[in-house]
This record gives sequence, structure tokens and C-alpha cells, in this order.
Amino acid sequence: MSRSDVLILEETPGRPEELLEVVVRLAMPSLVTLVDQAVELLSRRCFADREASRQTQFRLRVALAEALANAIQCGNGNDPAKMVLVSADLFPDRIRFSISDEGPGFDPSEVPDPRHPELVQSPCGRGLFIIRSLAQDVEFNEKGNTIWMTLPRR
Repeated sequence: MSRSDVLILEETPGRPEELLEVVVRLAMPSLVTLVDQAVELLSRRCFADREASRQTQFRLRVALAEALANAIQCGNGNDPAKMVLVSADLFPDRIRFSISDEGPGFDPSEVPDPRHPELVQSPCGRGLFIIRSLAQDVEFNEKGNTIWMTLPRR
């Protein structure tokens, strides 16, 4: 595969004692043109063996697309030489995503609320708001270049 392809690095069995069924890992170069392909690949795997409502699937697809776009554009500065790494821990009732970029990171507490009247017309700054609205839980590492988000699987 070339560097412009989305790569699944591995899919490994989970840890039954934690009810973790499968871990899916994906690496991709920082190209926004690959976001749809990555989202499709991951969502198909996340819901491969179970029924999920359209709302659940929609929430996962939108939150994942936003997180990938943020990692590519804001984190890696659209540099295709830099990679975005995704890990999906599949539990019976939820999916815990980790999305990491190679960028310098940021402080999520400093991201302004895009609903503020002065920012409503701004073309940027809605991604994190959307992710927080759709996910059950959102966390960042200290550096601010990895996001963990938990979404329902049912």
C-alpha cells in the first residue's frame, strides 16, 4: 500500500475480563481526502456484528470525522508526512476511540464556545463543540494531541 492509503495496522482480540471484545488500530497520513474512507472503514468494523440505530451510527460517524479532521488540519497542519493514529476499543455497549496526531497539541479549555455571538459566523471552531455534543465522554492527554471519546455501540 502507498502512503496515501488508509492502513489498518492491526485488529486484535480484546481482554474478556474487561469485556473488551476487539481492538482496531488504524494509521493514516494527514490528508483530509481520506477522512470519509477512514470513517467508513472504522464504522463498518465497529458495527459489524451488531444492530445499531441510525442515530448511534450518525453520532459515531460525525464525531469521528470531526476528530480526524481536527487532527489532520489543526494538529498536523495538513502535512501528509505526519500520521494520525486511531485506536478503537470495542466493548459490548460502547466504543472508546483514541485519535492522536503528531502536532504540538493545544489546551482544550482555551477553545471558545462557538455559540458566542461574536463567533457564530466564524468558519472555524465548531469541531470540538460537536464532538462534545455527540460523545458520552471526551478527554485529552496533557499535551493536547490525543483525544479519547466514548460513544455508544448499541
